[in-house]
Amino acid sequence: MRGVLAVLILLLTAACGGVEPAEPPVNAEDVMFVQMMVQHHRQGIEIAKVGTARATTPQIKTLTAAIETTQQDEVERMLRWLHSWDQPLTPATGAHDHHGGMPETDVKRIEALKKSKNFEYDLLNLLVAHQDDAIQMAAGEVAGGVNPAVQEWAAQVQSSRKAQVAMMLDLLKR
Repeated sequence: MRGVLAVLILLLTAACGGVEPAEPPVNAEDVMFVQMMVQHHRQGIEIAKVGTARATTPQIKTLTAAIETTQQDEVERMLRWLHSWDQPLTPATGAHDHHGGMPETDVKRIEALKKSKNFEYDLLNLLVAHQDDAIQMAAGEVAGGVNPAVQEWAAQVQSSRKAQVAMMLDLLKR
């Protein structure tokens, strides 16, 4: 009887101390959102670099520099998430179709911006559209994702990008 009791105590002790904390849940929406946002942010960084180089209005230069820095930090965070989930860094071909076919800001538009004669106006319009796409993508994550960290970040994206869009629309009115 003492032997059985000793084994039970040993098993209980081992069971209590050996439990690994559960990883936060991740679903397909979380993965797709992060994969798509990595590419979206990289495009935003390219647009912001052009803005920082060519803009002459101090508010626009500050805004584009902030976008560049913030989005680079966010890309690094997203890549860490994808690595920790053992997921590909890029979405499958046609992934945009699954999310309403949201367009990418293609290289041609960025190249055209570099040569624009009405640079700040065109920059702000391109960034407004680009940041609005981020808001829409983040809304999908908030509605369908399950990972708490990704959902919290998506809500932050919605809030910060809405503020940026409002600021840029104000700058366009000047």
